[in-house]
Amino acid sequence: MERRVAAPSVKRSRVGSKFDFRGFMHLIRQTKPKYWQLWLGLGLGAMATGAQLAVPKFAQSLINGLGQSLNRPLLIGVIVLFIVSALVSAFSGALLGFFGENVVARLREILWQKLVRLRVSYFDSVKTGEMTSRLVNDTMQIKDLLANSFPQMVTALLQLGGALVIMLLMDWKMTAIMFIAVPLMMLVMFPIMRLSNKIGHQRQDTMAEFSGATNETLGEIRLVKSSNAEDYETQTGGQQISRLYQIRLKEAIYDAIAGPVMTTTMLAVFVGVLAYAAARVAAGTMSMGTMFSFLMYLFQIIGPAGTLARFFTTLSKASGSTERVRDLLAEPEEQLTTGKTQSVSDQSLAMEHVDFAYDDDGEMILHDVNFEAQPNSVIAFAGPSGGGKSTIFGLLERYYQPQNGRVTIGGQDVSTLSLSDWRSQIGYVSQDSAIMAGTIRHNLTYGSDQTYTDDQLWHVLQLASADEFVRHMTDGLDTQVGERGVKVSGGQRQRLAIARAFLRDPKILLLDEATASLDSESEAMVQQALSQLMKGRTTLIIAHRLSTIVDADNIYFVENGHISGHGTHQELMASLPIYKDYVRIQFKE
Repeated sequence: MERRVAAPSVKRSRVGSKFDFRGFMHLIRQTKPKYWQLWLGLGLGAMATGAQLAVPKFAQSLINGLGQSLNRPLLIGVIVLFIVSALVSAFSGALLGFFGENVVARLREILWQKLVRLRVSYFDSVKTGEMTSRLVNDTMQIKDLLANSFPQMVTALLQLGGALVIMLLMDWKMTAIMFIAVPLMMLVMFPIMRLSNKIGHQRQDTMAEFSGATNETLGEIRLVKSSNAEDYETQTGGQQISRLYQIRLKEAIYDAIAGPVMTTTMLAVFVGVLAYAAARVAAGTMSMGTMFSFLMYLFQIIGPAGTLARFFTTLSKASGSTERVRDLLAEPEEQLTTGKTQSVSDQSLAMEHVDFAYDDDGEMILHDVNFEAQPNSVIAFAGPSGGGKSTIFGLLERYYQPQNGRVTIGGQDVSTLSLSDWRSQIGYVSQDSAIMAGTIRHNLTYGSDQTYTDDQLWHVLQLASADEFVRHMTDGLDTQVGERGVKVSGGQRQRLAIARAFLRDPKILLLDEATASLDSESEAMVQQALSQLMKGRTTLIIAHRLSTIVDADNIYFVENGHISGHGTHQELMASLPIYKDYVRIQFKE
């Protein structure tokens, strides 16, 4: 078998692991956040909290004076405090929201930049949907912690601490009840928070797996339809949905328990304090204003206590998200600009004693592969399917690095050259040429930093025998081809890929069975375009047509990952029996 997918290298989050504060802060610092928004937002939040804490004291004086005459200035002061605290709190929330959105946008930019630069081997082992989940869902969890839960927790602590201090100064006996009740409440909540932590990790991992599976299925919907696999995919997707449903049920149960437990506990505290205060008022040891003021502070404690409980739940969810994002950022990426630039024109391309396996500890796909392609020559690779031909091309494109041996250009190891510059000098046309969603113009110029005129684009389309069908399209160069080019035929897609190669003007051309899946008419047109493209270039072809083999300057026969022999067609027919049998069977000579 030619390809063996590497074992997944993505690290799974450790369920129930503690929140890594240093790791989280390191991740946030990478986004270069606007800290002034955070500090100003927190400062304004503290001011709003201070104003809210002052209201009960004003209310105490106002209520105690009701028996005499209404203190209008004091009443106006209370109303103004309410309004000012609301406005300042709103402005604080907006600033903190801006801060969080800025961080998540920068974090997504960093992740996206990382994803498009990861090695091909990573994409062999991780589903696209899982990576999308990291980019969208996990960053959103981090944003919720940073922009919402953390500022609310800080404000809650200030409000909780301030209220408790004021209550302690007002009446230490009543406050002592609170100091006993709150720790007891946290002891009750702690097991629920631990379970919520565990289930939060499971939910995020299951969401990523489900997203990956659905993306894969919907991306290959034509295969699903042609294979009558609707029932199978319905069952498979249903199982994943059921698993996610069961996890969300547990999460809903824990959330449902946490709320009533918190409410019941706080209500019990409130009733107890109210009963004790009423007894004190009846005994004449406490004024009515002091009792109302104390109860208002008690109400101000209830909200922050709930906020703290929600903060720990969000913290547990963000813990897993942070770990997964950091694991992704720790993956090795391609060094696109490291190394020197060098023209490959008039240079011999070769492999020297190359061994390769997709896994470091896996089965070797290539064994001691050697070949040489002279400048401006045509080299063909022939052999049974699964022998390693496409893997050789993957190594030439430097998608992978060989375990042993090296790939050279002009005798120099290509791993010492700039990867970006190396690939810019290679044109790769495969059997299933990739087409991006967008216009024909976008696909022709994809990845290029140059600006091309319409005349230049029509010229390369003409060279690729593609200008006629493009002219017949409704919008010409601006015609939308659909996702994966579904609105163009296989032959048209191949000719567009060839036109793109013409526009790149590569020095080395790799043709991976570029006409294998086409009908006779499309094959003839694509072959004509390829003949034009091959002129004056070093061309390596994975051959499937007898004419390609016969016309090649040198043929390398690849079987079971090694080169069995090489030479011209006539030389191999005379000297290599397995090649002779292959030609007779493959081309029915």
